[in-house]
Amino acid sequence: MTAPGSTAPVLVPQVLDRCRALVRPALAEAVGRLHPWVGEMAAYALGWCEVGGAPAAAPGGKGVRQALAVLGARAAGAPERAGVAAAVAVELVHTFSLLHDDIMDGDASRRRRPAVWKAYGTGPAVLAGDALFALAVRTLAGEPGGPAGVRALSAALDDLVRGQADDLLFAARPWTGPRRVRPEEYRVMAEHKTGALLGCAAALGAVLGGAAPGTAAVLDRAGRHLGVAFQIVDDVLGIWGDPSVTGKPVHGDLRERKRTFPVLAALDSPAAGRLTALLETGAEPGRAAALIEEAGGRRAALAEAHRHLTAVEDALSGAPLETTAAGELRSLLDFLVRRDL
Repeated sequence: MTAPGSTAPVLVPQVLDRCRALVRPALAEAVGRLHPWVGEMAAYALGWCEVGGAPAAAPGGKGVRQALAVLGARAAGAPERAGVAAAVAVELVHTFSLLHDDIMDGDASRRRRPAVWKAYGTGPAVLAGDALFALAVRTLAGEPGGPAGVRALSAALDDLVRGQADDLLFAARPWTGPRRVRPEEYRVMAEHKTGALLGCAAALGAVLGGAAPGTAAVLDRAGRHLGVAFQIVDDVLGIWGDPSVTGKPVHGDLRERKRTFPVLAALDSPAAGRLTALLETGAEPGRAAALIEEAGGRRAALAEAHRHLTAVEDALSGAPLETTAAGELRSLLDFLVRRDL
C-alpha cells in the first residue's frame, strides 16, 4: 500500500537517523534535569539504559515524532534545528503516554523488554510519566513562540486523553445491538488517541519555526489522518502480522477482544452472528481471524487506511511547503503505514 503521490521510502532510515542525531543531545539534556531515579526510569523507557542505569543493548524507538517535528520546521521554511524543542516535547509526551497506557492496558512488556511499571513498579511508573509531561511543557515554555507551542501541545493532549478514554470504554460495550461500537466512532477515537500527537508533532515544529497558522494547521490535519491510517494498520498487524516482526503474539488483539477496525467492519457483514459467538468467548482466535478475513474485514481496513493516506496527500498538496522536506515527509508517512503489509 503506497500513499498517492508519495516517493519510495528508501531514504527513510537515513532521515530518521539524521533527525534522532539532531534531537538526541537536547533530549538527553532535558531528561538529565529530572530527579536521578525518575531520570533513570525515563532513560529506560526511551531505550537508553537497563534497570540500574547500565547502557541498554536494546535499541530505542524509531523517533518518528521527533522526525515529524524536525521536518515540520523545515517544511515551513525554517532550519531543522528550529524544530528540536518541539521534537523533544513531543517525544517526552509520547513516552509519558506509553508509560501510562501500559499500566491501563496491563501490558507487561514493550519493545521486548519489561514495561516500566513491571521493571520499577506501578507507582514509580506513574510518577515518571507525570515528570515527563511536566518536562515537556517546561521545554516548550522556554522557547521563542513557546506560548503558542504550549497551547498546541495542550490541545493535542486533551484529544489524546479523550481518545484513550473512548478506547477503554469501548471494551465494555456489546458486540451487537444499538450500543455496539461503530466504525465511525473508531475513526474519532483513533484520530484523538493516535493522530492528535502525530499532527501536533509536525505542526509544532512549524509553529516554533515561525510558520503561518495555516501551514501549521495543514500539517496537523495531515498528521491526524496519518494517525487513523497508522492505527488501522496496527490493527491489521495485530491480527495477521508476523510476531517476529511486530513483537506481538499471534492473534493477541482477538484474545483480548479489542474493538479493532477489521473486527468492526466484519461485524457489518452477514457473518456477524458467527463472528460474535467467537468474539464473546475469546476462544479459537484463529477461526475468528479467518472469518474476519472472509467477511471482508481485512480488505475494508486496508481500504480505510488508504483513504486516510489520500487525505494526507491532499492536505500536504494544499500548503506551500519546502520541496525537499515535503518529499521526506511523504516518504516518512508512507513508511509508517506500509509496515510489513
